[in-house]
Amino acid sequence: MEIGIVGLGKMGGNIARKLVAGGHTVTGYNLNSEITKILAEEIGLCPAFSLEELVRKLSPVRILWLMIPAGAPIETTINALKDLLDSGDIVIDGGNSNYKDSISRSERLSERGINFVDVGTSGGIWGLTEGYSMMIGGEKEIIDNLAPIFTTLSPEQEKGWGRVGQAGAGHFAKMIHNGIEYGLMQAYAEGFEILRAKKEFDFDLKEVTDIWLHGSVIRSWLLELISDILAGDEDLRNIEPWVADSGEGRWAVVEAMDLDVPAPVITLSLQKRIESRVEENYSAKLLAAIRNRFGGHEIKHTGLASRYGED
Repeated sequence: MEIGIVGLGKMGGNIARKLVAGGHTVTGYNLNSEITKILAEEIGLCPAFSLEELVRKLSPVRILWLMIPAGAPIETTINALKDLLDSGDIVIDGGNSNYKDSISRSERLSERGINFVDVGTSGGIWGLTEGYSMMIGGEKEIIDNLAPIFTTLSPEQEKGWGRVGQAGAGHFAKMIHNGIEYGLMQAYAEGFEILRAKKEFDFDLKEVTDIWLHGSVIRSWLLELISDILAGDEDLRNIEPWVADSGEGRWAVVEAMDLDVPAPVITLSLQKRIESRVEENYSAKLLAAIRNRFGGHEIKHTGLASRYGED
């Protein structure tokens, strides 16, 4: 098939590579034109240096896959494309947009006769070699027509992708996927910290990981990644305890509250990420001070003092 890609970063660039390798004709545009030029030389991507040029170079019915950040960047791009595309053209948002925004964009584009498909795309930097998992929202007929693209990008032709519902459903499913991911990662991290704290057994964490990878009910790709990490530096000396979040975990927690669905593990894992970014943990300081005042419990100071109020 012929497809245009807007956004040729880590995932967008690899999606372009995988599609070209699969025999598709790919035209690509990126804000940083140097990246576009590099991919043109590397894989034979047809370069475009503006949205207008990208649309001009595609044959009707045009298919455009957007792989750009959620929020203002994707909103601005879709608004621009709305005036460039024709009725029947297809816009695919493969990024991490909020599902409510995807519903709204689908409705606005449909007023112009433009089809919208939201693809919750999982696979990260490994998608090029391992394939992508794709949760897809939109009209069934449109998605069926796009099947050659999805089968090329997926781990197996008939596995790893599928229509999960109407517009917005793809990004909703990806939002919950990421919330689950937060909980799994947090559980692994806590488990390994407990093992490391049991000094008397002197666990080789890499060895434990490799045992769990075979036959254990907690074996997973995340555990394989942990094995690779621990092989390099078990003490993680060069890594700061600062964990970002993409936003989807937050949306999942809000959605759970709106739906009256208890989700304590996902919620706490999000809070732990936020806690990791607190440079000065004021609440912890206040807790220590309160505990000292009502019970005389020892607290730690930045200096040599051991009790609240001492110099």
